[in-house]
Amino acid sequence: MKHLPYCSRGALELALAQSADGTWNGAMLTVPNMRSDGFEGVGTVHAVHRLLENGWDRDSPPIYHARRILFRLLAEDDDPTLLFEYAQKFSSKGQPMDDESFGKARQTLREAAGAVLAQAGYEGDPRLRGAARRTIDRLGEFLRSPVAEKPWVRVGNQQVLSPEAFPPSIYALQMISYMPLFRLEHHDKMELLYRWMTRPLPRQEPLQLAGKRIVPIVSAVLGDRLPHRNAVEDDVPAAIAWLELMARLGFLKRNENWLKMYDRFVDDCGRDGVWHPHKGLAMPKSSTPWVWATYPLEPAHGGEERWADITLRIGLIARLLGRGITLV
Repeated sequence: MKHLPYCSRGALELALAQSADGTWNGAMLTVPNMRSDGFEGVGTVHAVHRLLENGWDRDSPPIYHARRILFRLLAEDDDPTLLFEYAQKFSSKGQPMDDESFGKARQTLREAAGAVLAQAGYEGDPRLRGAARRTIDRLGEFLRSPVAEKPWVRVGNQQVLSPEAFPPSIYALQMISYMPLFRLEHHDKMELLYRWMTRPLPRQEPLQLAGKRIVPIVSAVLGDRLPHRNAVEDDVPAAIAWLELMARLGFLKRNENWLKMYDRFVDDCGRDGVWHPHKGLAMPKSSTPWVWATYPLEPAHGGEERWADITLRIGLIARLLGRGITLV
């Protein structure tokens, strides 16, 4: 049974797409085109995340080969070779990257690398703990500051986040979610995080002033991403991924509204225990990049197998909540 995860055709194809330097496509956070069923263009962080989701061990050759560069990304330095696709993006525009933009790009990559290393079980590694501590300290400083109450500033005709704002990224939350002992050590900051993530989601676009630039911060979590049922229907895979993340952080059981959303998923399971969409029969799709690594693990466009991924996540969340599971 322990060898079963390595029989997945999709995971094997992904592993074989790894480059000799341990990366995928010389990138970190890129994802394949939504219309593609393959792995063309996938970045290293999402590739390793997907292999871990498929049950591959952290010492399996592709993950072992990738972890050197992932640990290297955790360092607090200004090495321009560690920018990957961010360097390509700025060079394609013919504009030099200023210090503020460089710092934000490196912080994003640092947190994303930390997320997959934490998922791989490296919570006790001092390099990961150091990166996580620096991140949670900056988050705590921001969330306690007056800037957190009024993080928006006007630039021209736009409302953008202040340069001093340091909202949690989805990758920072993923990293912390796989570090239970670390969360206990920083329980006061976890409480601040919970209050931030239950705030109403602002209508403004996720943009931030960095030096003289206004840059998108698509990975930033600026409030409650699942405030109502319509948000679930808009992107079902992203909704179930958010609920799983909140369960791993220990927040799901505290939030009555999120629990109702989860119980709705449970109610949509038939007598056979298989989930079916509340409306329609089409396989749900997601446009959220960070969800790619977890959904769908085995692309299927017809038959009952197309409901397998959501059904699996419903059961996994139940285990994280401490609920029992009835095998059918």
